[in-house]
Amino acid sequence: MIAVIQRTYSPAEVRVDHKTIGQISKGLVILLGVNKGDDEKDAQILADKIIHLRIFNDENEKMNISLKDLGGEALIISQFTLSGNCKKGRRPGFDNAEIPAKAEALYEYFQSLFQRQDIKTASGEFGAMMEVDFINSGPVTFVLDSKDLQTKT
Repeated sequence: MIAVIQRTYSPAEVRVDHKTIGQISKGLVILLGVNKGDDEKDAQILADKIIHLRIFNDENEKMNISLKDLGGEALIISQFTLSGNCKKGRRPGFDNAEIPAKAEALYEYFQSLFQRQDIKTASGEFGAMMEVDFINSGPVTFVLDSKDLQTKT
């Protein structure tokens, strides 16, 4: 499972057919890609890391505050193109993307993990063409892969 997380201190929204379907006031915009073989453990590891990652500025302008500590919100957008492979040819391949039914279930589960932590969560529409509008503060952007976050035994 891959997430691109971007910090915003300003409102963010997602639209489908020019109609706003999700919005937050400040927090993280999270683009989420689900790969073949991802499961609930991947979602748990990734959500826990994102919720507690200290990427918001404290009073000394040092990244020292997490989304949870900030009382921030999460705008979570499904983005299967994060599973794209651009190594060969000129057109991305999406063989690594999970089938839609499984990906949507994991996307919804991922959102629920934020809600269980009392983080206000908004989302896009799975599989829809969306417009995401926000200001990346910093800019601060991180790419996280659940497979990279797992401890090796």
